Amino acid sequence: MDTVQHSSLHASRSPPPPSRQRTHASAPHQSPAGAIRKIGVHKVARGLAWFSVGVGIAEILFPRTLAKMIGTPTASTTLLRIFGLREIAAGALIFNPGRLRATGMWARVVGDAADLSSLAAAYGCPNTTNRRALTAATAGVVALTALDVVCAREVSKEAGLMAESGALRVTKTITINRSPGEVYEFWRNLENLPRFMYHVEEVHVISPQRSRWTVKAPAGGTVHWNADITAEVPGEMLGWRTTNDADVENSGTVRFEPGTGGRGTVVRVDLEYRPPGHMAGAALAMMFNRSPHQQVEDDLRRLKQFLETGDLVRSDASPEGTGRVAQRPAQPSAVRQFY
Repeated sequence: MDTVQHSSLHASRSPPPPSRQRTHASAPHQSPAGAIRKIGVHKVARGLAWFSVGVGIAEILFPRTLAKMIGTPTASTTLLRIFGLREIAAGALIFNPGRLRATGMWARVVGDAADLSSLAAAYGCPNTTNRRALTAATAGVVALTALDVVCAREVSKEAGLMAESGALRVTKTITINRSPGEVYEFWRNLENLPRFMYHVEEVHVISPQRSRWTVKAPAGGTVHWNADITAEVPGEMLGWRTTNDADVENSGTVRFEPGTGGRGTVVRVDLEYRPPGHMAGAALAMMFNRSPHQQVEDDLRRLKQFLETGDLVRSDASPEGTGRVAQRPAQPSAVRQFY
């Protein structure tokens, strides 16, 4: 009897079984990205697009009222109208699928940064009417920026523009009327690359596996990096990766596959890179037609033209030969021999 009572008393004082403890434990925290995936990436993006368009219309039609609401000087109405046009443009892009949607989302992130800069400047302005409202508006923009960044990353991943690691991705293919061996040999001589890669100024071969690259930067300067050949199958594939001290970290592969029926070569470039400013910088580049996606596409077209004809034809209106813009009739450049 005493033994039974002692056992009962001990059980009443012992902690609950593990299963009961797990029942009362708090649910695991869900990441913002996970929450967006649960709701639906496209649904959240479209909601932000409608929000962007609505805010843009309000900024254009009622800039003075909005300036008073957020506590900024009413003299900032012209700036608000400009921001309104930006909001509408970003929202319109987001309604499109794929890369355009990602560009629109990152355009919102760039716009958020501009909004925060303007709000910060308003704090130091003597004409600021309501600092409490200004603080509330700044807090709201900070929260919205966080949502925009997370949604932009998820949209970019779905569009195949971003790897899970966060690196941006580019995949482009083209068919060239040359044998895989010929195209491979031309590409493998890395000092040939500036001949069709307009943004590459120079490739200096240091050793059979390492090269030094000098590349044009969007602002008119140059960036540099060393790259190593990490994989190679002669006549079929090359893989590369930049060293740790690279100005722009990048890696990828280029494959040379026989075309359908053995005619020509399918060149496939898979590139991952981390630009300065990451996706915000990439979004700006996309909006000004200087994105790596456009550059790689243009490079491959120039490679095809060069290998098939021996010439590069560029328009006088667009000497860079990049982007799909209206051009005057093209004129042949000086003939450069393939071999």
